[in-house]
Amino acid sequence: MIIVFVIVLILALVFGPQLWAKSVFKRYSNKQDHISGTGGELARHLLDRFDMQHVGVEQTEENGDHYDPEDKFVRLSPKNFNDNSLTAVAVAAHEVGHAIQDHRKESKLALRTSLVKQAQKLSKIGSVIMMIMPIAMIITRSPSAGLIFMLAGLASIAGAAVVHLVTLPVEWDASFGKALPILKEGYVDDGEIIAVEKILKAAALTYVAASLMSILNIWRWVALLRR
Repeated sequence: MIIVFVIVLILALVFGPQLWAKSVFKRYSNKQDHISGTGGELARHLLDRFDMQHVGVEQTEENGDHYDPEDKFVRLSPKNFNDNSLTAVAVAAHEVGHAIQDHRKESKLALRTSLVKQAQKLSKIGSVIMMIMPIAMIITRSPSAGLIFMLAGLASIAGAAVVHLVTLPVEWDASFGKALPILKEGYVDDGEIIAVEKILKAAALTYVAASLMSILNIWRWVALLRR
C-alpha cells in the first residue's frame, strides 16, 4: 500500500505541473473579440515598441513557444501566433519578455541560454552512456566498470534536471518582471488580470515540468538497471 502511495505521489509531482500548465493554456485559449490583435501581432508590436525591430516573429511547429537569442526570433505555436485569446497574448508577451532580457543584455538570460544548451548535451550524453553500459560490462567483464558507467550516466541526466530548475528565475522574470507589467498597460482588461497571471505562471513553470520529466527519466533507468 505504501509503495503504491509513493508511486502515485511521484507521478503526481512529475506530471502535475505539466498537466496543470496545459490545462491553464487550454482554459483561456478561446478567441476574444475585444482583443484587437493576435499573439503574433502583439509580439511584433511590442518588439517594435521596445526598439527591437531586428528581432523577428514567426510561427513554429517545433519546440513550442520560445525566444531564440541566437537567431533573434520570437517563435510561437500556430495557435498562439494566429489567435487573439488570452493564452496567445500572454504567451507572446512572455516570449517578448525574454527578447527584452536579451536586448538589455541581462546576464540572467545569457546564463539560461548557456545552461539550457548544457542540459541538452548532458541529457544526450547520459542516455548514450546508459545505453553502452551493458556492452562495456560484457567487454571488460568488470562489474565495477558497469557501476562507473551507470553513475556517470545518472549524473549526466540528473545534471540536466538541475539545470532546468536553475532557469526558473529567468522564466519568472520574463512573466512577472516583463510581460505582466506590459499587459497591465491596457493590453488586457482589468478583469482578466487574474487569468493572465495564471497563464504567465504556467509559462514560467514550463522548465520545472521539463526538469521533473528528467527526474522521471532517471527513475526509469534505475528501475531498468535493477532488473
